Amino acid sequence: MSLIALQRDSAIAIVTLNRPEKLNALNEPLLRELLEALAQLDRDPSVRAGILTGAGSKAFAAGADIAAMAEMTAPEAKQFAELGHRVGAALAQAHMPFLAAVNGVALGGGCELAMCCDIIYASDKAQLGQPEVTLGLIPGFGGTQRLARRVGAGRASELCMTGQVLAAEEALRIGWVDAVFPHDELLERTRQVAETIAQRAPLAVSAIKRAIGRGQDTSLAAGLEIEAASFASLFGTQDQQEGVRAFLEKRSPSFRGK
Repeated sequence: MSLIALQRDSAIAIVTLNRPEKLNALNEPLLRELLEALAQLDRDPSVRAGILTGAGSKAFAAGADIAAMAEMTAPEAKQFAELGHRVGAALAQAHMPFLAAVNGVALGGGCELAMCCDIIYASDKAQLGQPEVTLGLIPGFGGTQRLARRVGAGRASELCMTGQVLAAEEALRIGWVDAVFPHDELLERTRQVAETIAQRAPLAVSAIKRAIGRGQDTSLAAGLEIEAASFASLFGTQDQQEGVRAFLEKRSPSFRGK
């Protein structure tokens, strides 16, 4: 059985972590399959939005596979963390935005995967946490860095140092997730947002993703320079010309990603 299920729905790709019997725990084979699936999608310009979710009704991903980690040496653990970082970079740097549909528990590495996405939506049954400290470890797939960028250094320190697990509504309150939907509506509500994004100009959507991502790692002044350069680079594209014409002609635009 494939550890990653990949479904195309017009311009939307749904990527499902497919290890439900283990609550979609992340091991090396799953991460390598996920990396290949993401590379395949990034090579396809017809994909305009992606959704990352987990198989089953209980878990997005319960974290890294602890049984597998129990046998790791320090060098092997470093390689495992670097593989997780490569997957995170593939999500964060893909040409299309990724929306996480957190359909259940998202702990440790599972929560870190969600934070590599551009938008995080959660089921009202979801729980999020970075409980690695209870195993004598720290987050290894980017959690100390991405969580601090989402909720601030103080709150991230509290969550990582205590290992506290939050219910979806509390995660929403502190900005860890961007919206909470009824469990049975999560994927459809996420798909609706993805469909809206897929109808927008893909070059502009990609530019927004890059500008926001790069801007988080620099000063405001440097971020504004990134924005201005990206803004200017879209002038003269077919999509920009189509968007302006459609506005002036009072019709819906037809964007082609050119």
